[in-house]
Amino acid sequence: MEYDSYSPEDTFQIAYNLGRQASPGEVLCLIGDLGVGKTLFSQGFAKGLGIEESVNSPTFTIVQEYMDGRMPFYHFDVYRIEDPEEMEEIGYTEMVYGDGVCLIEWADRIADILPDQYKKITISKQPEKGFDYRCIRVEETER
Repeated sequence: MEYDSYSPEDTFQIAYNLGRQASPGEVLCLIGDLGVGKTLFSQGFAKGLGIEESVNSPTFTIVQEYMDGRMPFYHFDVYRIEDPEEMEEIGYTEMVYGDGVCLIEWADRIADILPDQYKKITISKQPEKGFDYRCIRVEETER
């Protein structure tokens, strides 16, 4: 599935709709360059899960846990991960194979330890379509 976003509000709404449809055990892997709107997407997704508290990118803590929505939400930012084995120290396996939903920013950095099935969400700019335009591609992935 591919979505066209012409504004930050569009990106938020697309993510919100995906959050409303999310099921326990889902893992979403968010891929995109710096500045494409990954954090905004995460905020919309969290809102779709019913999370009211502020959601920010957990760059230095690696993971933020939110329990006030309709299911647990684990928001990872693995940009600073040097070795995928570091993920075990924060309880990655329990979260990814648990009863919540995981959204992993920069997931390509930990490709070797991703589950067999996940949704790959790629956000990309296409400047010829406008400064705020983003293409948001959602793909079911199976290894």
